[in-house]
Amino acid sequence: MPFLQDCVYLDYNATTPIFPEVAQEMQPFLYEAFGNPSSGHTYGRKCKAAVDLARQRVASAVGAASPDEIYFTSCGTESDNWAILGTIDNSTFPVPHIVTTNIEHPAILELLRSLQRQNKITFTAVGVSSEGIVNVDDVVGAIKPETCLITIMHGNNEIGALQPIKEITDRIRGMDIPFHSDAAQSLGKVKVDVQEMGVDMATFVGHKIGAPKGVAALYVKDGVKLPPALIGGAQERGMRAGTESVVLLSGFGKAAEMLEKEGDELFHHLRTVRNYLRESLERALPEERLRFNGPTDESKRTANTLSVSIKGVNASLLLLELQDTVAASAGAACKRGQGALLSDTLKAIDVPAEFALGTVRLSVGRHTSKAEIDRAVGHILEACESQGIDVTGSIRQGGHRV
Repeated sequence: MPFLQDCVYLDYNATTPIFPEVAQEMQPFLYEAFGNPSSGHTYGRKCKAAVDLARQRVASAVGAASPDEIYFTSCGTESDNWAILGTIDNSTFPVPHIVTTNIEHPAILELLRSLQRQNKITFTAVGVSSEGIVNVDDVVGAIKPETCLITIMHGNNEIGALQPIKEITDRIRGMDIPFHSDAAQSLGKVKVDVQEMGVDMATFVGHKIGAPKGVAALYVKDGVKLPPALIGGAQERGMRAGTESVVLLSGFGKAAEMLEKEGDELFHHLRTVRNYLRESLERALPEERLRFNGPTDESKRTANTLSVSIKGVNASLLLLELQDTVAASAGAACKRGQGALLSDTLKAIDVPAEFALGTVRLSVGRHTSKAEIDRAVGHILEACESQGIDVTGSIRQGGHRV
C-alpha cells in the first residue's frame, strides 16, 4: 500500500488501514446504493441484502452458529458496555458482582470502576502471571453467590497474551453465569471460534481487521437474553435502534470474509514478521537493555504483537522522535508531575521500573514486510542513541555480537 511506505506502520493493534478489497466493496454504498435498509423498494432491498450478507460473513468468520447471533454496533466500547450493562440490568441481585482481570481494556475496567463507585456493582479483578495470563483456578475462586457475569478478554491489546477462555468456560459450565470476552484484539491475529471458546457473548471490531472505523459487533449466543442497547426502531431485530450504516457494514463483512479465507496464511505471515522484528531488535540493541513482555509460548499469544521495554529510554520521547519514521504506541501513557502513568497491564505483570517507562508496543499487519522492519529498527536505534543509549558494539553480524 503506497501510503504506508514513508513512515513504517507498526501500530496495527491501534487500527489497520482499510484494505483495498474492502474499500472496493464499500464504494457502491457511498453513491448509487444509497437506500435505507428498512425501505421496501428496490433501493432499500439492495441495502438490506448488503447488511444481511455482512452479518453472514462476520458470523462465519467468528464461528457463530447463526447470523442471528451477531448484532452490529458502532465500536468495541459499545459492544463491551452493552454486554456488561445489559447483564447487570437482567440480574436479580441487589448489588451484582462481576469477575474480570486486571489487564482488561479500559472499555471494561473503567466502566466497572465507575459502576462500583456508584455502588451499582462490586467486581473482582483477578491478577495475572508475569506473562499476563490469568490462572483458571483464580477466576473460579473469585466467583461469589451474587456473581452475575465473568468478562475476560481473549487477546491482550498491549502484550498479546491469550487467556484460557475455553478452560474457564468449561469450569463454570452449569453455574448459570454468563461469560463475555472482548476479542477485539484476537480476531485477525489468531483463530477465533466462539463455539469452541464456549462464550455467551463476545466483542469484535471492524477496524482491527481491515474494515473502517465506526463498526463493530456483539456476538450473543442463542438463548442469552439482553435488553436492547438502543430503543426506537426495529433495526437489529429490535435490539439496537437506528438506521444502519450500510457502507461501514459492507466493509466489515468483506474484511471478515477475507480473514476467513486467508486465516492460516495470514497468521503465519504475522508470526514470521513479528519474530523477525524481535530478532532484529536483539541484534541491534544491547541485551542487558532489552526486555520482551508477554508469553514466550507461541500458542499463548497473538501472532502480531511485540511489547518491548528498553532500559534507560523514555518511550514517549522515543515515539516523539520517531513520529515521522515509525508509527508505534507506548506502554507508559504520559508524564504526570514527577511520576508516570503506567498501563494496567504493565503494572499487572510487574515490569521493573527501570524498564517500564521504555515500553513500546510494536504490532505488525497484513502489509508489513521485512524490508520495513529493517528500516524501522534502524530508526529505533538512532532514536535510542539520541537519548544517550550507548549502542557501540551492539550490532551483531552473522548472529554474533561485535
